[in-house]
Amino acid sequence: MTILNSLREKQSLGKKSIAVLIDPDKVEDAAGLQHLINLASENCVDYFFVGGSLVTTTNLAEVVKKIKESVSIPVILFPGNSMQIEPSADALLFLSLISGRNPELLIGQHVISAPIIRNTKLEVIPTGYMLISSGKTTSVAYISNTTPIPDDKYSLAACTAMAGEMLGLQAIYMDAGSGAEKEINAKMIASVRQVVKVPLIVGGGINSSSKVTSALAAGADVIVIGNALEKHPDLLTDVSEKIYEWNQRLVKH
Repeated sequence: MTILNSLREKQSLGKKSIAVLIDPDKVEDAAGLQHLINLASENCVDYFFVGGSLVTTTNLAEVVKKIKESVSIPVILFPGNSMQIEPSADALLFLSLISGRNPELLIGQHVISAPIIRNTKLEVIPTGYMLISSGKTTSVAYISNTTPIPDDKYSLAACTAMAGEMLGLQAIYMDAGSGAEKEINAKMIASVRQVVKVPLIVGGGINSSSKVTSALAAGADVIVIGNALEKHPDLLTDVSEKIYEWNQRLVKH
């Protein structure tokens, strides 16, 4: 089964998933990466997302290789540009930044990367990427040269996601950005969930189990944890427990 089909199946059952986002720029040493991989494995993480806004290092392939050697958790590329393609990964989020008006990130980078991706075995998941304001300028907002959707413009976010789905995008990724001061609020997530049927991925600023619960209840299908793990690795255990509890309740019903 493809990763996208497994996401759809889980969504149809109401099951939630957790993804750990690894930015190759922030991998300081092999031991630290191995510890994070082991932690993810122990806590039944569903996916690894690998990538970032910039990626100035050349260790993308090494990071993917280390994960693939250690665990069977699918590795999905989360590319910030057309250079961040690693054939040994399992899949790639083909991100179109639908919240912005920068043609490079709507279609430009995609034209450059399409023939490269076609020559790999990567599963391509067309994904509408929506940047939501988090109170400060994040790396992705600066690098992409786009203005995030204000966090109280619910109808704007809903219409943006709706348009993405109508264009044929197969998932929506709502992101507050790396190192966000605050998470995307529940009303914003719910406003998007109500108008699209595709899997909904939510990340940025989720640094406590209560924020996870809030995002799940609002309609997120996949919770992405990244920066917060640098300071609080134990957060992964809390998050995985919340998602396990949620999924167990479905089994009982």
